[in-house]
Amino acid sequence: MTAAIQDSRFMRALRREPVDRTPIWLMRQAGRYLPEYLATRAEAGDFLTLAGTPEMAAEVTLQPIRRYGFDAAILFSDILILPHEMGLGLGFTPGEGPKFERPLRDPQEIHALPRLDPNEATGYVMDAVRLIRRDLPEDVPLIGFAGSPWTVATYMIEGGSSRDFKLAKKMLLEHPEDADALIRLLADSTADYLLAQVEAGVNAVMVFDSWGGALSPAMFKRFSLAGMQRIVDRVKASAPETPVILFAKGCGGMLESLADTGCQALGVDWTTRLSDARTRVGDRVALQGNLDPVVLTTNPEVVERAVADVLEDFGPGSGHVFNLGHGITPDVPVEHVQVLVDTVRRLSQRRSA
Repeated sequence: MTAAIQDSRFMRALRREPVDRTPIWLMRQAGRYLPEYLATRAEAGDFLTLAGTPEMAAEVTLQPIRRYGFDAAILFSDILILPHEMGLGLGFTPGEGPKFERPLRDPQEIHALPRLDPNEATGYVMDAVRLIRRDLPEDVPLIGFAGSPWTVATYMIEGGSSRDFKLAKKMLLEHPEDADALIRLLADSTADYLLAQVEAGVNAVMVFDSWGGALSPAMFKRFSLAGMQRIVDRVKASAPETPVILFAKGCGGMLESLADTGCQALGVDWTTRLSDARTRVGDRVALQGNLDPVVLTTNPEVVERAVADVLEDFGPGSGHVFNLGHGITPDVPVEHVQVLVDTVRRLSQRRSA
């Protein structure tokens, strides 16, 4: 990792070191709200072609950096790439989201799933990382990512998106040992995948647990937290200079347990105050977040006030990366994102002056 990357605002903030202003990047910053993304997506024809073509994945990763100058880029890919390459047959239906042709309904099917070699099965992702790193400014870090084992497992069992996760939770409750085996396999495969991304050139990694909030505290610790802990341990052992960010949506009550994993930062959604999170986790981790994405659909005055509230809530001191509490939505005007970026830069500089 270069000195310019190590000394960047984003990396310094993850180490809870002083910065001249609060760094900012956005979850799903390379996405459907950008006209240039839509043009590239139309050229690709379908999502899997877009994500699976290194040149196109690199292009859409770089688009928001060119437009807004974010303090970090995040690899364009999808959390369901691994189960797709395991043979479940991923497809995307307009208006319905991801669907698997062969979902896991029999617990015995879990034990036939392969542990992938990420450089063979997902070599196109690593090629995209290398292209992005080549073309990114030398002082802009690149974030690699994956879904948490539990979140990925929900799609594998349900066959797609779900409102109540009934099939997935039934699997945990009726076949807990088989579910444990699935979580372990996904954790090990995910760690392999993230470490391959690091080897290809990413500078930090993030694990998205989008559906951890669907579980009871006891089930969260066994079937979600345990898998993320396994990933953090592997990355820390093999790539100790690579920060790990954990984001568990709807899991504000689990912040202490998440911080105990040894990760470097926690993403926080808008249902938890940053000041409360900071009090609870102390100086163990940096915090990332936590503006409600709906704010960006309103108007510039509301955006400016909301940014000020987030910065004020975190308070003085180091260890904050400004972000949304979840991914940016397709209906957000690009001008509002520019207001967001400009306001974070202006107000956080004033606070640190």
